[in-house]
Amino acid sequence: MARALEPKESDQVGARLLEASVRNSYDPHLDIDWDAPLAVGKAYMPFERVSLYGTDLWRGLGEEQRIELSKHEIASIAGVGLWFEIILMQLLVRYAYDLDPTSPHAQYALTEIGDETRHSIMFAKAIARFGAPVYGPGRTIHELGRIYKTIAGGPSMFAAVLVAEETTDRLQRSTMDNPDMQPLIRMVNRIHVVEEARHVRYAREEVIRAVPKLNRAQLEFHRLATAVTAFAVIDSLVNPRVYLSVGIDPREGRAAALANPNFRETRRWMAEKVMEFLTDVGMVGGPSKAILRRAHLLR
Repeated sequence: MARALEPKESDQVGARLLEASVRNSYDPHLDIDWDAPLAVGKAYMPFERVSLYGTDLWRGLGEEQRIELSKHEIASIAGVGLWFEIILMQLLVRYAYDLDPTSPHAQYALTEIGDETRHSIMFAKAIARFGAPVYGPGRTIHELGRIYKTIAGGPSMFAAVLVAEETTDRLQRSTMDNPDMQPLIRMVNRIHVVEEARHVRYAREEVIRAVPKLNRAQLEFHRLATAVTAFAVIDSLVNPRVYLSVGIDPREGRAAALANPNFRETRRWMAEKVMEFLTDVGMVGGPSKAILRRAHLLR
């Protein structure tokens, strides 16, 4: 059953987030040493979060291959994150179009656009530094993104943003303080986690404010839109072409990953906090639940 959550006043939230942005923001051009050598023998993400972990294919890989696969998977996740942040910037510009630009609420939306611009550049520079391809989502999802960024709005827009941001955020938090991980990816993740916390707060407040205003039909529509978008994003994070980096056929790797209980649990772990929030606020229910379970975002 949905739990009633009390929304904060929008300009009050905006003002606090603007203050936090002034106190604690980064410039990836200046705050990351892009010329530092990559550390030998360090993974790019925890092995237990790599899609093939625990499978026969994983057991057939040597240590260097496992590190290489972790590099390509984190590059794929960064590429999809970059793609979605470009969509988010366009959504926020449309959202701000009708707001009072003198209000803290509107000004924080514009500030977030600036944050996302820097994040996109940061992810792009990281991918280039790793020497990995820009994987991104598959072609179909990439093209559907053109439609989504044009028509998305309301609570499902912010709910979908939360799924994309909070799932990757949880993975990033698990690496940023882990000394066994590459120093470069730790710094990239630390910057993203700090700044993304403000974006999450803003989006959560938007969802809390909007959901009680929906009638039943509208609620089911926004639940469904959220679930479909969440499925598309989470299913795109690991592009099957990453498996070519260690000599595995993409179709074989993809099939092994989707059947892998460890990978399914990783998806649920990444989405655990955001799914709890969306359930509490009423954005999970009805037919959308089946979609979220099929995406392995709900138990």
